[in-house]
Amino acid sequence: MIQPSPIDSVMRALADPTRRAVFERIARAKEINVAELTRSSGVTQGAVSQHLKSLKLAGLVAERPQGRNVYYRAKPEGLAPLFDWLDHYEVFWRERLDTLRNLLKEIDP
Repeated sequence: MIQPSPIDSVMRALADPTRRAVFERIARAKEINVAELTRSSGVTQGAVSQHLKSLKLAGLVAERPQGRNVYYRAKPEGLAPLFDWLDHYEVFWRERLDTLRNLLKEIDP
């Protein structure tokens, strides 16, 4: 069976708008627990927990248990596969745009 690549995991995790909002809330906070994430989110605690599981599996968040609570923090290094992928396409599009720019100069000097 083919294992998903790190970029697949990151993109899949961030493709869901609710999960992306949970990640953004975690990223803005130093640390945050499930109860705080659930408050004013419009989703149940169970749903938040499922989103956290996906984010954790993608390497985007880390957890720290403390007593009965678990605190989550963003792992910015988890976004590295996404940045690497975007860097690859930045070169692709830069070359294409340079070609288009040159073509437009030829057509309309």
